[in-house]
Amino acid sequence: MKVVIMAGGKGTRISSVASDIPKPMIKIEGKPVLEHELECLRDQGFTDIIITVSHLGNIIMDYFGDGSGTSPVTGKPFGVHIEYYFEKEPLGNAGALFKIKDNLTSDFLLLNADAVFDVDFNRFVGFHQEHGGMVTLFTHPNSHPYDSGLIVADKNGEVKKWLAKEDERPQYYRNRVNAGLHVISPKVLELVDIDADSIGKIGANGKPVKVDLDRQLLKPLAGTGKMFCYDSPEYVKDMGTPERYYSVCADYKEGRVSGKNLKNKQKAVFLDRDGTINKYVGFLRNIDDFELIDGVAEAVRKINESGYLAVVVTNQPVIARGEVSFEELEEIHNKMETLLGKEGAYLDAIYYCPHHPHKGYEGERPELKIDCTCRKPKPGMLLKAAEDFNIDLSQSWMVGDGENDIKAGYNAGCRTALIGRESYGQTVTIPTLKEFVEQCLK
Repeated sequence: MKVVIMAGGKGTRISSVASDIPKPMIKIEGKPVLEHELECLRDQGFTDIIITVSHLGNIIMDYFGDGSGTSPVTGKPFGVHIEYYFEKEPLGNAGALFKIKDNLTSDFLLLNADAVFDVDFNRFVGFHQEHGGMVTLFTHPNSHPYDSGLIVADKNGEVKKWLAKEDERPQYYRNRVNAGLHVISPKVLELVDIDADSIGKIGANGKPVKVDLDRQLLKPLAGTGKMFCYDSPEYVKDMGTPERYYSVCADYKEGRVSGKNLKNKQKAVFLDRDGTINKYVGFLRNIDDFELIDGVAEAVRKINESGYLAVVVTNQPVIARGEVSFEELEEIHNKMETLLGKEGAYLDAIYYCPHHPHKGYEGERPELKIDCTCRKPKPGMLLKAAEDFNIDLSQSWMVGDGENDIKAGYNAGCRTALIGRESYGQTVTIPTLKEFVEQCLK
């Protein structure tokens, strides 16, 4: 599969770090960002590369050549084949795709050269092929969803809405952001009425014709059934500002970048919901009754920073009992993600059990009145998360406020933490989630 890397940005926001080289050539741990990207791709078998360059692009071309040489930093072969497209005039962040479309005869990876990442691309591409869409977006939660564009998808990953920063958004929303990595079919280029020869030339408005990837190519596909999102907790960050650059450098040094690749075993903190994240009100049926416990957002943020995945696993028998619909539960969880996001915290995944084994409730949903494998104290939700994210359960924690939480963690092989005073055989007993993080995740 070909990989197209867009490396034509001027890097204005990060000019205080380096103004005499293109942004992708800024070094992290002694190597250019772009070299880190190429190594990640090469090691997974992606060696056919097209790089679009513009501003100071000759520096990139002189350093990497056609990919057959050796790295001036490591002394090892680059091990890839590289072709270039040089933008002599600004084409927008997708204009070059139309200029090279004759070279794009099958699905290809499209990446940004100023993104720092270490992800399992074969897993990403496999998802794309299984779902059969024209585009698959790599999506993840982030610490500032309130000022990010948002992707709204259904339970199968089909993108229903693309909310840009300037678009009106609902009061509560899922923290799902486009990370800037894509698998794209070249057929997408045929869906837009753009003459490749006109791109870069002066248009009717007196300005050069440019093509915007998000607004002109991808956003119109939302709701068409042709675009899907691949949710992953793997490391993808823009290093386009000095603050983000220094943050990424620290993450590299601490091993967080490579450690997040799903080829590696992950550690997780599994979190019960009611009484652990939000104040306990019995069966929570009304979204207005959902309120975060004081200090929880800070605790979740520290879990995010620790390298552990933050994964909610919650029994929700109110679904089987007919007291809350799936849509209402999703909105409650959207409120949880929105409130956490406003304080810089995020959840990597949410799993819930909608079943309830006991029958006889008015308005119940008979098809959900079963003795399932996911309802805590059974470990089904934890096992499913472990499968989805390659989690080492023996290095993970289950944190909750009840006996079923502790038993589920024990049954999954996790260490356990009880918020409370009772004794259910838990590993540790703590008064709050915040104190768990301070005591156990140092």
